Amino acid sequence: MSPTRFASEHKWIYVGAIVLLVGMVVVGLIQYSAVRRTNQTAKKADELNTKLVEAGFPAPDTDITERLLGTDGGVVCEDPGSTLNNALWKIHQLSNGATGPGMRPVIADSTAVEIERIVLQVYCPDKVDEFEDDLGDLKTDDTVRR
Repeated sequence: MSPTRFASEHKWIYVGAIVLLVGMVVVGLIQYSAVRRTNQTAKKADELNTKLVEAGFPAPDTDITERLLGTDGGVVCEDPGSTLNNALWKIHQLSNGATGPGMRPVIADSTAVEIERIVLQVYCPDKVDEFEDDLGDLKTDDTVRR
């Protein structure tokens, strides 16, 4: 057998090995990205839990925090102090719960604002000042018994 005949007969083995190697590299890169993302979400969720406990609040389940906020804070960090969020805080979430003409705004408990501030400090610290500015006129007090 001549060397060129041997190489041409087994060419499909070389092509198959190369395709298999490229496929394993692609799968490896995808897995590395997923593991890195998982590690980052776990680190952020643990940091949030630690800060909440230090502030005297109960820590949420880490798995739920990881899925909800991810690595970038999700919806919480998109635009935390926007006018729409400010209106929702004042109208829906910080009201007496009635509908129609019976709905009245209430003085919000300061813990609601404090918890969001802690979440912003962990996930998007660059947005904390904007949050402070936009919700600075929101009247809060210790209205909930603990």
